[in-house]
Amino acid sequence: MFRIRRVYDAILPINNEVIRQVQQILKAQFNGIPEEDIIKLPENLNNPLKYKFRSMLFVADDIKGHIKGFALLLYAPDLRFCYLDFISAAVSATGRGVGGALYSQVREFSRQIAQEGLYFECLPDDPGLCRDKNILKQNAIRLKFYERFGARPIINTAYETPLTPDSDCPPYLVYDDLDTGKLPGKKSLKNIMRAILERKYGDVCPEKYVKLVVDSVKDDPVKLREPKYIKKRSAENDSMKKQFPSLEISLVVNDRHDIHHVHDRGYVEAPVRVNSILKEIERTGLFRKIRPRNYPMKYITAVHDSGFVRYLEKVCRNVPAKKSIYPYVFPIRNAARPPVELPVRAGYYCIDTFTPLNQDAFHAAKRSVDCALTAADELLQGAPIAYALVRPPGHHAEKKAFGGFCYFNSAAVAAQYLCWFGKIAILDIDYHHGNGAQNIFYERSDVLTISIHGHPRFAYPYFSGFSDETGRGEGTGYNINYPLPEQVTGEVYRKVLNKAIKSIEKFKPRFLLVTLGLDTAKGDPTGTWDLTARDLEMNGRLIGLTGLPLLIVQEGGYRVRKLGINARSFFTGLAKGFMESH
Repeated sequence: MFRIRRVYDAILPINNEVIRQVQQILKAQFNGIPEEDIIKLPENLNNPLKYKFRSMLFVADDIKGHIKGFALLLYAPDLRFCYLDFISAAVSATGRGVGGALYSQVREFSRQIAQEGLYFECLPDDPGLCRDKNILKQNAIRLKFYERFGARPIINTAYETPLTPDSDCPPYLVYDDLDTGKLPGKKSLKNIMRAILERKYGDVCPEKYVKLVVDSVKDDPVKLREPKYIKKRSAENDSMKKQFPSLEISLVVNDRHDIHHVHDRGYVEAPVRVNSILKEIERTGLFRKIRPRNYPMKYITAVHDSGFVRYLEKVCRNVPAKKSIYPYVFPIRNAARPPVELPVRAGYYCIDTFTPLNQDAFHAAKRSVDCALTAADELLQGAPIAYALVRPPGHHAEKKAFGGFCYFNSAAVAAQYLCWFGKIAILDIDYHHGNGAQNIFYERSDVLTISIHGHPRFAYPYFSGFSDETGRGEGTGYNINYPLPEQVTGEVYRKVLNKAIKSIEKFKPRFLLVTLGLDTAKGDPTGTWDLTARDLEMNGRLIGLTGLPLLIVQEGGYRVRKLGINARSFFTGLAKGFMESH
């Protein structure tokens, strides 16, 4: 078994190992490739436009991280075409379906970004162009493989003209219309040919040769060679495809969230929230489920006060089954002496009167943290986007306080975990202020915290989220609040979101962590704004356009009837934006 995923850069250690294995395959399978082209692969990924092509590396790997094959796709943003530079299975994986799976992935990705189709070179199957019979046979096998997908050589041009009189096997230029039925026009093909020859082979192709090839294009639109091997297109490509097959979001769902089910006081933070979201987002085909892993408590106490953590565990263990206790006494005058009775002490660690403590609250909250950390590990293993679909939520949990249905700040724990690998930006787009991350990271400069929320004069938690709260000490300037009025449209919201994104881009984080609240949507019982599903899709796209590795942690959103649709819209936009950025 193997999976296909995209490697976005050569920065993470796991990506460096992947690239090393890809380079080994290049050396083994492509004898004629210059050593310098193999060496510069990491640079192509890290600086994608240096060579006027955006390099995109897809790999097929197994559970142990062994690379079974790869495809290196180049994209020219100015001409809107894709060029398949290399595709190959490892020597040990040849003939096991790796090549077909990789090419299918490349086609689907190209379909979404390339208006002018997919091009690549393939050595000829014409005895007049290739003298070696063994090589000729291999060339025919490759061309037959591509013909299954509808890709055929462009004819009536001088592209396969040998560079020198004694050259053998000059390549065809092959075109795949990606099932659109469209052929490039004369002018378009000339520009594309010139781009390929100058950008890829500029050091060996003289201008005279480039002009000869480009000027040879006469057909308008161009013509492809008639099918030679496959008379009828294979039906395997006619099956229903996922909406975004080239982008896979790691999905980690809290599999124990439903143990925390409170029936009293009209409690809106209910298990149905997760089920509503899950039902809709799975329809997109974007997600790959990952089982949550267990992590030690040290990651929680890295951001939360150890006394607070011990209290939560102890009090939840001692609450009678199927009962909940609520804070009702708050130590405003003497916070130094917590009450002896555990139920009374709840107010010592809480910021409101409506967040219950029961036997399962601690375990459900701990599992939410496990999910966020599992999602963070997915990013460290090369996933472009990971989503922790959890409840209870966490963004109101401070260093030593719970509230707002939140017990542990899952997002803050994940952010602290990722800090070992670079700077983190936290963007809170819940309707309510992200007071937890602000409180935890207020004096730090390695974590940028931004929150867009209802103004605290009318919105929970009421005591924080003002625009003049900008950080303290080393953290001054690294906490940004955008408190908004009671009535906000999608257009107004996007203007503020754009400001927040500019601050993130200026900060240049290694990862972007988004605490996703869907309570910004119209009709949510805890909010007052009028954002539609379309607005959420556009917001997702703006965030995706940052191109950063993204960790999404679910927070609020309580209008169950629309919750799943709104989540699906957000992630659809997020995927579109992310793919546009890459």
